[in-house]
Amino acid sequence: MIITNRLLSADTTEKVLNALESVPNIRQINLTGESIPKTINSGPGKGLPNNHSEHKVIRVKGKDIELRYLVGGFLVELEVDDEESLDARVEEIKAVCNATIEHGYSLQVGRYSKYKPTLHDYRSE
Repeated sequence: MIITNRLLSADTTEKVLNALESVPNIRQINLTGESIPKTINSGPGKGLPNNHSEHKVIRVKGKDIELRYLVGGFLVELEVDDEESLDARVEEIKAVCNATIEHGYSLQVGRYSKYKPTLHDYRSE
């Protein structure tokens, strides 16, 4: 998990995601951060369009994606078989972050999602 020291702009988020594309064995990337709603939810402008400067469409892997967050974290899921390949991928991710995230970040390595079915999964079928 990559947690940035500051919320990122849409341009920086686009740079980070496109740079992470070059790292092999990434299965998926989930973004976390502050939501930018399309309309104002409260106050005197309730229901009016939210003209936030960071509510943009970014281009990742050749696809246009509407960015609905001020991104503060990336949950990067890797598909690796051993510790050596994990360490190599983490070093590549650190290099990408050092090159693209200007105001610093922290990188945490761990298991953040379940990797095998649980008893609850069998009961819900």
